[in-house]
Amino acid sequence: MKIGLFTPLSAELATPELAIGIARVAEECGFDSLWVPEHAVLFDEYEPNYPYSEDGKVPGGASANILDPFPVLSFFAAHTQRIRIGTGVMILPQRNPIYTAKEIASLDVLSAGRLDVGIGVGWLAEEMRALGTPFERRGARARSHIAVMKALWCDELSAYEDEFYSLPACRFAPKPVQKPHPPLIFGGDSQPALRRVAEIGQGWNAASRSPKEIEKLIGDLDVLLEEHARTREEIEITVMPGRDLTVDDLKAYHDIGVDQVVPFGLAPSADAVRSVFEPIAEALVIPAKSM
Repeated sequence: MKIGLFTPLSAELATPELAIGIARVAEECGFDSLWVPEHAVLFDEYEPNYPYSEDGKVPGGASANILDPFPVLSFFAAHTQRIRIGTGVMILPQRNPIYTAKEIASLDVLSAGRLDVGIGVGWLAEEMRALGTPFERRGARARSHIAVMKALWCDELSAYEDEFYSLPACRFAPKPVQKPHPPLIFGGDSQPALRRVAEIGQGWNAASRSPKEIEKLIGDLDVLLEEHARTREEIEITVMPGRDLTVDDLKAYHDIGVDQVVPFGLAPSADAVRSVFEPIAEALVIPAKSM
């Protein structure tokens, strides 16, 4: 089993030394991947509620701003050789698909093909509207953006047209190192989210779910995969539990078919990175290698 690390780089704490320390120590400790989230702006009041906490509030409140994921992942890539890097998750409907395709392809080139593209459709209506995008039909808009990006990544002469976006015939470079493109790993556990995984995904990223909950959702996913003539072997299942884990937890996830578990690890300073990451590695990375 793989063990990654979800490590938001807080705007209040971020320094170049901290980012370098996170990357280097995570790789030294044997983690398989590093993941960072995305939010451009946060709000004091919002509807609907945050879906991954009991009180419906974003951990840390509206002041818990984070750095943009792509510069952070570029920094991580520059200071590592092996570890994979990923967006966990990028909010695709509120982004321009051409610029996003360019950022992804450029980072895939500079990381030598180590990028995983975690994609969400968003839950924070206020953020999406602040960025000039309707919250409604965001799932359909995300699919449109993916089609635009695939045309740019995969076609020598790229063009695409639908109700959401018109891409005139154009030429795009660089093309990603990973072919036909970096893995698209969809977040969320609603039926529409699982359907996106089954139809066009190479992975599923599930957050804050127990092994029992994941087992039921994997059953739902298997049904959808079969409907689209696909198998579980085509999908990498990643879980971000959002809580402390034991070896028994890892085994429970492993036994139901989870491929990667990504615990939370937040270091307050460059000096603290090793003291935060090494205990997680000793508790999880080492035993996971035998599963």
